Amino acid sequence: ELSTTKRTKLLVSIFVKTVVLLVFVYFFICALGFLTDAFQLLGGEANAKIFKENEVLSNPVAGLMIGILATALIQSSSTTISIVIALAGSKTIPVRDTIPMIMGSNIGTTVTNTIVSLAQAGSREEFRKAFGGATIHDVFNWMCVIVLLPIEVISGYLFHLTKAIVDSLDISGSSKTKRDLLKTITKPFIRLFVQIDKTALKCKAIHVNGTSRTVLKRWCGKVWTSSNADPCFPKNVTGDSRCKNLFALSDLNDEEAGLILTIAALLLIVLCLFVVVKLLNSLFKGTMASIVKRFINADFPGKFGWLTGYVAILIGAGMTMIIQSSSVFTSTLTPLVGVGIVSMERMFPLTIGANIGTTVTGILAALAVSESQVHLTLQVALCHLFFNLSGTVLFYPIPFLRKIPIYLAKSLGNSTAQYRWFAIVYLVGMFFLLPAAFFALSQAGPVVFMAVGIPFLTVLVIVILVNLLQVKAPQCLPKQLRTWNFLPSWLHSLEPYDRVISKIMCMKCCRNQGHKDDFKI
Repeated sequence: ELSTTKRTKLLVSIFVKTVVLLVFVYFFICALGFLTDAFQLLGGEANAKIFKENEVLSNPVAGLMIGILATALIQSSSTTISIVIALAGSKTIPVRDTIPMIMGSNIGTTVTNTIVSLAQAGSREEFRKAFGGATIHDVFNWMCVIVLLPIEVISGYLFHLTKAIVDSLDISGSSKTKRDLLKTITKPFIRLFVQIDKTALKCKAIHVNGTSRTVLKRWCGKVWTSSNADPCFPKNVTGDSRCKNLFALSDLNDEEAGLILTIAALLLIVLCLFVVVKLLNSLFKGTMASIVKRFINADFPGKFGWLTGYVAILIGAGMTMIIQSSSVFTSTLTPLVGVGIVSMERMFPLTIGANIGTTVTGILAALAVSESQVHLTLQVALCHLFFNLSGTVLFYPIPFLRKIPIYLAKSLGNSTAQYRWFAIVYLVGMFFLLPAAFFALSQAGPVVFMAVGIPFLTVLVIVILVNLLQVKAPQCLPKQLRTWNFLPSWLHSLEPYDRVISKIMCMKCCRNQGHKDDFKI
């Protein structure tokens, strides 16, 4: 219906917007890389001290919580898995003790999605969808851990299964080739500003006495080592050339560089997401939006409709294998869920696929070691793979179980849309305070842990089941349990907490206003 001139202008507009969109998506992915590097600089020493506690790691709950905390701090499950693989290969930690840490890294890596969703807090409706889409990854991984960790502790099925597979394989010629398409594209830009010494991270975890190498890579020339040729203890670096990046040329230490990089990365993420969301809303509106939504969220026709989710899992796994980062893949989908292009029901299988695809990074890292270590490192990587496959088989094929993480994620999104401060509470509580509390309980002894942990998990499971029945089948519940109104409001609603926070904020604003008035007088 448009004239030739208007049609040309429309096509040029779409082309320009698409190019700008791709540019800002590229900078967004680079910003995530900056954030990962920043947290490695800030948390490298702390993570190393955690990994050194061998006696602590023998406790499966402590290992799980360490995996969550370490991955949340450094913002990269791939880095955590690589460190764990290095520890297993050097026989610093037994393979069996690494399995809970691997499970924890699956949970910790989802913190990136939650951080990304905060950028859409300006629109209540977009924030509701984006936060729900981000937390579906958290919920699924927590459900997998709650079920599979006790099974692993009792039976050791992951350990025995992977050991049997490794023993049956001929892995004498390990591959030292590791391809990473995403880093090949983004590394040139990121390296203009910062480089991370991956060896230093592993050295800090393996060597009890520490290492003189810093996580911030400053020297890119030849490093002379001590007499035992241990790269963790360079003899001197005075004759080497400085790396050609911004932070390497400065005199900042790891913590100072990490803090500056964190602030810059967060600002860049917010800017990129703001532009990306605006462009998506501009490109996908009206008829175009309905066509795209229909295509992405459509099911296969007729009897083949049940295959749609499994194809989405394969797509998620394939995309993550290509870019080798589940965080980047799911974080890129989060704003698409926020603007309504990708539905929550489609996000779930794509997320499951990303979980499976990210294990390729660990397998490649496991193969890139010496022949004497490869049987240990490959077993750890296969534990990661079969843990994610087990969670998929457990929760996705059965429709009822498939709906549980979707329902919980939507509930979290609804709560956050109504009370936006809840997003920060969830972020800090779920990824830092809760793991730290369970870690402390696990160190208090098995009796104390079971006395607190078992009732907590029992109540949690009962509450989730009752909530599901209240929505789906209230007639199956006694009348009193069809709502939570019989409980005090602070036990079933966030409104009392919202009133307290609102009063505190109001008092603070009034106090600031009073100071301004006094200044004017």
